[in-house]
Amino acid sequence: MSTRLADPGSAQAHARAMEGTVVEAMPVLPPRADDLPAGIAVDDLLWEETIAAGGYASRVLARGSRLRLIDLKGDACASLLLFNAAMPTERLNIADTVKVQWDAYPSTGSLLLSDMGRVLASIEQDDAGTHDAFCGASTERSNRSRYGDGENSGAHPNARDRLMLGVAKHGLGPRDVHPCINLFKGVRIAEDGAIAAQLGPFEPKRALVLRAEMDLIVVIANCPHVLDRRDWSVTPLRATAWRGPVTPPDDPIRSATPERLRAFLNTEDLYRR
Repeated sequence: MSTRLADPGSAQAHARAMEGTVVEAMPVLPPRADDLPAGIAVDDLLWEETIAAGGYASRVLARGSRLRLIDLKGDACASLLLFNAAMPTERLNIADTVKVQWDAYPSTGSLLLSDMGRVLASIEQDDAGTHDAFCGASTERSNRSRYGDGENSGAHPNARDRLMLGVAKHGLGPRDVHPCINLFKGVRIAEDGAIAAQLGPFEPKRALVLRAEMDLIVVIANCPHVLDRRDWSVTPLRATAWRGPVTPPDDPIRSATPERLRAFLNTEDLYRR
């Protein structure tokens, strides 16, 4: 440490001199954005943040909120965890998300289901179409075998450890890091069971909008997909959230299939007063 920063007074002056410094990957406070959908006011914004390559973020969002994720440069990988904010033991269940809806490839209209048969979030808009409900998060071991290291403090952080940092901010621990869904990086399963990866890079600025169907804890890690064979490569991810109405009874996603309607009824029963 330099002599200047070792002195508490100088260190304080240095820290205060950084006021107003803006870098790409940081929360915007107060949140603001110039590309909100029509009818959404800046006052409705809840969250605006760019998640760096190798970074993570977490947030509590109220029921009805919309969360838009944008793959800014075409090579982001958003490993997503969701929890019922009021009872975090209820969380995203990828197996049920796939099998209950008879749909292995989530996209517009798909639901993200909990382990209690309720809807945590629905996909209201999807410009990407390349998502992965099979492979889960990269780990320290998988990154070490591919890049030589995978520690949080190293040059090649892994998604699972980043997710652990995110859940810790909400009083949760390693056991709460459940299987995630990877957004913007896709896989397809061939007839012989082989996994065909769709990892890009893709066109920049593909977007996905999630609608919160209950009060949620959202945790996101932005690290390379576990099947990515390239040198460690990932680009920034933008998260924007705003207030919105709770899903009405005549919503087309809600009533699209009997399975989805039942999941919504289960969720609405939770909020019945």
